[in-house]
Amino acid sequence: MKSSLPPLAAIIVLTWNQRDLTLDCLASLVQMTYPADRLHLIVVDNGSADGTAQAIRERYPQVTVLENGENLGFAEGNNVGIRYAMERGADYVMLLNNDTVVDPAMLTELLAVAESDPKIGIVGPKMLYFDPPDVIWCAGNKIDWERGGLIRLQAEERDTGVVETPSEVDYITGCGVCLRRAVIEQVGMLDPRFFIYYEESDWCLRAHQAGWRVLYVPQARLWHKVSAAMGTASPATDYYMARNVLLFIAKHHLGVRRLRYLLKVTGRTLLAIAAYTAKPHGGARIPNRNARLLALRDALLGRWGKMGQDVERICYAKE
Repeated sequence: MKSSLPPLAAIIVLTWNQRDLTLDCLASLVQMTYPADRLHLIVVDNGSADGTAQAIRERYPQVTVLENGENLGFAEGNNVGIRYAMERGADYVMLLNNDTVVDPAMLTELLAVAESDPKIGIVGPKMLYFDPPDVIWCAGNKIDWERGGLIRLQAEERDTGVVETPSEVDYITGCGVCLRRAVIEQVGMLDPRFFIYYEESDWCLRAHQAGWRVLYVPQARLWHKVSAAMGTASPATDYYMARNVLLFIAKHHLGVRRLRYLLKVTGRTLLAIAAYTAKPHGGARIPNRNARLLALRDALLGRWGKMGQDVERICYAKE
């Protein structure tokens, strides 16, 4: 017999040296309308050195803080929180970026849709820019296999307030993705080989392949302080994106199609490397070029997870 109680939900917020962003996020989470006795807020700290864990414990004693002691990346860092939530009986687990603030009804709206159909396994909210707050950053996503691209739907469109119905999408970005417990039990955790980028796309595809529906829920909303965590054109971003897309393709395609997509994506990376070499912008783009070169090397050698020290020296070199 189905319980009359609302589902037990856990929201996991991963942080790394971003105390103030995380506190702002938590300030919005504790204002949500979802019943507090059915909600478990969990912050996973990836080895911050800015007093994040202590500040959260002092300001929000109701929040569980898990300290990893080192930067395990987005995938494995969140896996720590997911395991903790699952062990404590969570019916739904939501991953939420710490550079977001949420609408009070966000979780209520998400779970209302998820509970409407037992085959809905993953749901995600409308994600708006924090500034300007009425412009859409992401309304679900699609995958462009030919280009190895991840496409944000309705990106840069103004939110007109027109009533929309939930819609099927390829995947929900890890900025705010909510999964039914049974999905995680069936398809497993985030793949730590990605470290950061493409891990949530891979997760959603694995769910699709297992027969689960993935829905964008426009009535649920959050606001994203975009790029507060990592510059969108940083060498580190270039490295992980160029490397991880090759793992992503290899995991989800076989034979001739896999080879075609891998060759196309690799060709695009080589063209970018050539462009950065021909026009280095006074040397400013050389670290990005070198990061992409090392990404191709590491993918060829099967080096996944956190970038090696040789890559770190290039990606985080001081000007």
